[in-house]
Amino acid sequence: MRVMVIVKATPGSEAGTLPSPELLAEMGAFNEELAKAGILLMGDGLKASKHGARVRFSGTRRSVTDGPFAETKELVAGFWLWQVQSMEEAIEWVKRCPNPMPGEDSDIEVRPMFEAEDFV
Repeated sequence: MRVMVIVKATPGSEAGTLPSPELLAEMGAFNEELAKAGILLMGDGLKASKHGARVRFSGTRRSVTDGPFAETKELVAGFWLWQVQSMEEAIEWVKRCPNPMPGEDSDIEVRPMFEAEDFV
């Protein structure tokens, strides 16, 4: 099964605080473990929401709101796409991940992706 592993934004990530060299090294090593295990499909960090935009759909109308966005706990700071055998396996891998936001409480969400057979 494929899962999206979502690193939630924090006040620090939204302020544009960049990862330390130590965290980059730890995350690099973790990504290497994921790749060696055949789990990692892709992943990356995202710039703060002040660099983004939202497009709202209301019927046939479209409206654009430029960032930043206020609700930090709902924003995404980064993601991975993994191929795993189960949600339990994905959760075990997440528990091995370095804290993506040292010095702050942080959350990582795991969500299964739809597969073709889900629509049959």
